[in-house]
Amino acid sequence: MKLYHHPLSGHSHRAHLFASLLGLPHELIEVDLKSGAHKTPDFLALNPFGQVPVLDDNGTVVSDSNAILVYLAKTSGRTEWLPDDAKGSAAIQRWLSVAAGQLAYGPAAARLITVFGRSFNPEEVIERAHALLALVEAHLANREWLVGNGPTIADVALYSYIASAPEGNVDLSGYPKVNAFLRRTEALPGFVPFAKTPVGLAAAA
Repeated sequence: MKLYHHPLSGHSHRAHLFASLLGLPHELIEVDLKSGAHKTPDFLALNPFGQVPVLDDNGTVVSDSNAILVYLAKTSGRTEWLPDDAKGSAAIQRWLSVAAGQLAYGPAAARLITVFGRSFNPEEVIERAHALLALVEAHLANREWLVGNGPTIADVALYSYIASAPEGNVDLSGYPKVNAFLRRTEALPGFVPFAKTPVGLAAAA
């Protein structure tokens, strides 16, 4: 199993983290985004969208980090991470949509400014980030995980960009439930940390 990734990509870390939590052997292949390796014909043959991560499971190619989470949960038969029942599956899908929407355009976008020099409006994306964090904080008021009584791919989908939010000048200090959720995730067997960059609020940490 090969995972094409970039160490500073939260989407890549999401896939790497879940494979590690499942204990699945996988080879990490770094894609040099700065040199445009993700736009070469060879890489575009794997993912026409030219994005990491991409999973190659002995010839079965899966792109998109959330799709990789679903694929790994299904192929490993680990229904505790992705329930088979309609209610559980729907609850997971809701948070995967959040990861692709509010998370991507909030904390992830804020970090793209400081880490990759993207030209988003800092005030706008940081405001979105805090709006999302407030919702997650309220959701976790009386629970430890986003769905059900244990960790699922919903938690994996949100972890990387929330944990790295301070790199995008998003202050996490006002969200005790969110911080407790991050620590619980980091305590899971097989956890692998997301590479840190000394930018934004993280520069002073």
